[in-house]
Amino acid sequence: MLSILTTTDFKDGVIEAEIAGSPRPGAPDDSRGFIGIAFRVQPRDSRYECFYIRPTNGRADDQLRRNHSTQYVSEPEYPWSRLRKESPGVYESYVDLESGAWTKIKIVVAGTQARLYVNGADQPALVVNDLKLGETHGHVALWAHWTTDAYFSDLAIK
Repeated sequence: MLSILTTTDFKDGVIEAEIAGSPRPGAPDDSRGFIGIAFRVQPRDSRYECFYIRPTNGRADDQLRRNHSTQYVSEPEYPWSRLRKESPGVYESYVDLESGAWTKIKIVVAGTQARLYVNGADQPALVVNDLKLGETHGHVALWAHWTTDAYFSDLAIK
């Protein structure tokens, strides 16, 4: 699900927000509460870059699942499944998260590089050095999977 901020035209800069997500009641057992921010959204939502978190993974007892707490995708050409298959571990990483808890995220974009910071950390939780859309621009959007109860607050775009 995308809620596109049509008055935005974002290329490089900083996007900050507080987000909270958890699996909806009745969602499939493999739901993780996927929630994040899409940027450089192209006309008619045809393509976009996105960082999102999987809150239920942050404190899972399975280390491999914990390693999939944050994710970068570039839809539709580079969904999570393709990136995980072709470049395991490069476009996702671990960060401490709690399902349903407010989580501060900051995305810093410059050219073809983007960094995701979580909960005010000095170091990024995820670094992407090869944004798949290249040096383009587009809208910013609130992003969530249909299986997620998603909440957004304090969005700032600089």
